[in-house]
Amino acid sequence: MIAPLACTVRDCGLLLERIDRRYICARGHAYDLARRGYLNLLQPHDRRSLAAGDSAATVQARAEVLEAGVGRAVHHTIVERASTMVDVPDAVVIDLGSGTGDLLIALSEARAITAIGIDLSVAAAEHASRRSSVVTWLVANADRRLPLLDRSVDLIVSLHGRRNPEDCRRVLTSSGRIIVAIPAADDLIELREAVHGQALERARGGDLAAEYEPFFAVRDRFTVRDRIRLSEAALRALLRATYRGARASAARRVASLTTLEVTVASDVFVFARP
Repeated sequence: MIAPLACTVRDCGLLLERIDRRYICARGHAYDLARRGYLNLLQPHDRRSLAAGDSAATVQARAEVLEAGVGRAVHHTIVERASTMVDVPDAVVIDLGSGTGDLLIALSEARAITAIGIDLSVAAAEHASRRSSVVTWLVANADRRLPLLDRSVDLIVSLHGRRNPEDCRRVLTSSGRIIVAIPAADDLIELREAVHGQALERARGGDLAAEYEPFFAVRDRFTVRDRIRLSEAALRALLRATYRGARASAARRVASLTTLEVTVASDVFVFARP
């Protein structure tokens, strides 16, 4: 199936058709595929700086964290659940905040889907596109308008990433589903205590449900929890990947980290139209 991409020029939104290495809409707005294979649909009004989104160093840190095993459990669970929800040929699946691309690549390997990864970071799109040419990787601002046609998407996933429920409703088919994972209250609580000196739990599920309530109904909710011992190198990568430990006041505690067993936990919600 052709990816149902929409032109991001203001007040356009027409279908983008691929011609060789370009995507062009009926009004003549054109976008060139990058040498790495991703498509940059960002408009000047979509970003506040030329270096929008995660840096290459942050993307690399997240790849190292995943390689160390952090997040593997929730990835596996979401791929299993998502595989049962895409029951039409070449179902369109999008990942909001696709990052390193691992989740969407795993899902595209499990099911024959039209996979589209969206991230604000050029570095993330470059990293993901090096790993899979089957997925369509987009650089776009998912917080604004999703670069997709109305009612063209069968499944949306968001793993600790972007959400934009109002526009998700626009692009989702009548029977479509959204899977959203957010950090659970005790996610990385041991690391937070080690770095900041306190282990406060912060529940986010109620806020998430309230954010989606005007547009969707909750169909399922569960928690994926894992315990993993991390080396000093993995802990430092995790701090870089999550922006923890950046404060000068935490420098001494960060320097003393060697190895630590941490809780990795995500609250997962499944939403559908009421």
